[in-house]
Amino acid sequence: MGKTRNPYPQEFRDQIVRLAQAGRTPAELAKEFEPSAQTICNWIAQADRDEGRREDGLSSVEQDELRRLRRENRRLREEREILSKAAAWFAQETDSIPPKSSNS
Repeated sequence: MGKTRNPYPQEFRDQIVRLAQAGRTPAELAKEFEPSAQTICNWIAQADRDEGRREDGLSSVEQDELRRLRRENRRLREEREILSKAAAWFAQETDSIPPKSSNS
């Protein structure tokens, strides 16, 4: 497996994208700076999506929203599971079992 590193700062990515948009190739930039040519191509494509020049994927804002919604969905599922277990425990303690609901 390849080595992992912290993500490049956004300012650095923006600068590389501007250099590429000014006419430098990703291969040239990869030789001068650390990221690979493919990484630089990915940054250029994402910048194009964010600026509306490409529609083959999600913009950064949409990706952030999707990440936030998935995190919220996971939290809500966990809360529902906890409440379900608590309800079952209380039902067992009071010797009454509530009817199963079809909407859970």
